[in-house]
Amino acid sequence: MTKRIGILTGGGDCPGLNPAIKGVVYAAEKFGYECVGLAEGWKGLIEGKTIKLNKKISEYFTEQGGTYIGTSRTNPYKIEGGVKKCLKNFKKLKLSALVVIGGEDTLGVATKLYKDYKLPVVGVPKTMDNDLSVTDYTFGFDTAVTVAADAAFRLKDTGKSHRRIMVLEVMGRHAGWVALFTAITSGADFVCIPEKKIDVPKMMKKLKESYKRKKFAFVVTSEAAELGGLGKNGKKQELDQFGHVILKDRGMGAQIASLIEKNSGIETRFAVIGHIQRGGSPTVFDRILSIRVGMQAARFVHNGNFGKMAALIGNEIKGVPLHKATGKLKTVDKKWRDMMEILF
Repeated sequence: MTKRIGILTGGGDCPGLNPAIKGVVYAAEKFGYECVGLAEGWKGLIEGKTIKLNKKISEYFTEQGGTYIGTSRTNPYKIEGGVKKCLKNFKKLKLSALVVIGGEDTLGVATKLYKDYKLPVVGVPKTMDNDLSVTDYTFGFDTAVTVAADAAFRLKDTGKSHRRIMVLEVMGRHAGWVALFTAITSGADFVCIPEKKIDVPKMMKKLKESYKRKKFAFVVTSEAAELGGLGKNGKKQELDQFGHVILKDRGMGAQIASLIEKNSGIETRFAVIGHIQRGGSPTVFDRILSIRVGMQAARFVHNGNFGKMAALIGNEIKGVPLHKATGKLKTVDKKWRDMMEILF
């Protein structure tokens, strides 16, 4: 009987998920396995819902954004009987192993299932935030920054034309990598990230100097940047199943733009690109990276190397323990913050 590998994509979508699925499917079939997708992340394993996968179906996944098998932020450990259903359906679906493609939360569940029940799981790191430890980059990040940089260049054009200060809000719940790389790439005058509370006087001094010199200025901010008491809007905070605040109503771009205009007297506008960063065709870098980690995950399954994640270390795809990848978020560290001091 042919062995079966279950594949799921969980958490926020990002460019590269479909190429990663293709990488698993192609390599798995080479090793003699068949693959099946679990619909909408952990929800699919809880409910036993599957989606057919093979080389023919995934042939053109390389260029496609989103995820063919769907995703959700479902957490089996937060649903009554969720874990038991996962274990039951793993057997019912006659799976030999599970390839879990996700970020901190999705892979965190995989880590627990491996630790608590020795479920044969292998992790594939994805997140546009680039905040997973033990891997140099995660697929989805390069595309997100490329999209954000394009938006930044367009905002700068209109800022120059109207002699305004422009603020671009990008995603980044706990880590400021997207904001920082976008700011560096676009030559921003100031950047706001979650790891460093915004120094308002310093920001205003820099923006006024920049505006005086070139008659416009440009700021990039993460959606979760901290601006003193302005970081909260007074509303009850809605949480997802992993305990994270849902940031849809926070509006840091709007808050920062309002503060800048009030303190400078200069007309200031903001733009939020939000989920546009998540969609669309992945960049070449993300296509290659996602296929490589997907293929490596299939190799780990074939070799019985479970409880590991396929990580990019240098230019090699290596196996690292899942618990190390999910134990601590990779945030903007001191060497990068020192670089910020020079550039911004």
